[in-house]
Amino acid sequence: MRIGSFSRLASGVLLLLAGVSSAALAQDSQSRLTGLQLSGDKPIQIESERLEVRESENVAVFSGNVSVVQGPTLLKAGRMKVYYLKDGGSAATGSANIDRLEVDGNVYVKSEKQVATGDSATFDMATEVLVLSGKEVVLSEGENVIVGCRLTVQMKSGQAKLDGCKGGGSGGRVKMLLTPGSQNRQ
Repeated sequence: MRIGSFSRLASGVLLLLAGVSSAALAQDSQSRLTGLQLSGDKPIQIESERLEVRESENVAVFSGNVSVVQGPTLLKAGRMKVYYLKDGGSAATGSANIDRLEVDGNVYVKSEKQVATGDSATFDMATEVLVLSGKEVVLSEGENVIVGCRLTVQMKSGQAKLDGCKGGGSGGRVKMLLTPGSQNRQ
């Protein structure tokens, strides 16, 4: 497994959601996200038990078993907050531009071959910085696994950094398990 594919998967965690009102960004990012088949021309389906729109605050909150699907990519979480810019448009209809996204509550993202999990994630649209964090952030592709506690991805440069867990049993270290020949078995 290529380490770069982990950063592409992780960066796709919230780019999938950014595509809700930013198809151009999703199309631009498709070339960088080979593990996720994001496409500006594919519909994005969002389901949750509740949707609360606070138009005066420019916030939409999806809560309760949130599920976001685009093509083969699936995101599940307990809650997703979408913050909109105050430039017109409506948060209720999704026509406003997204400022940032916050996802929490057992974040799970699955593409055709890759899975990422963590406790929470944020994506800032202006800086294009993704942070996936938690007690344990796990990125896997088949039998290959990498574990840390905070993954930060600079989307513009493609630079990714995975920090180990402070305290705990790992001694603050990032752990990786690579299985030789596993890419040939998928």
